[in-house]
Amino acid sequence: MMTIEPNFFCEAITSLASDAQWYCHGNDYNELHWLSEDIPKPTLEEIEAEIQRLQDEWNLKEYQRLRAREYPALGDFADAMYWNSKGDSSKLEAYFAACEAVKLKYPKQG
Repeated sequence: MMTIEPNFFCEAITSLASDAQWYCHGNDYNELHWLSEDIPKPTLEEIEAEIQRLQDEWNLKEYQRLRAREYPALGDFADAMYWNSKGDSSKLEAYFAACEAVKLKYPKQG
């Protein structure tokens, strides 16, 4: 499955003015229609800076998205726990080893 990078234009506006009402056509600042007279409309520079912050945060969490796709299923963990309770720890040890392999393949960043 390919990871699609989000478009942060709308998310940035919401982050900067969460209670504001607005709409826009596409990701064009000139098409941003501000409906909340009591809340200042963010400047293009403020939106661009927030987009960069959100992009940086997204990039730092790439390892989490990669890991999530490769971790063994939680059903396997439940089965391993059951067999561990019966005295057979081999499945649980294999589950932990598989998790560790994913963590080594995609090390934590930041």
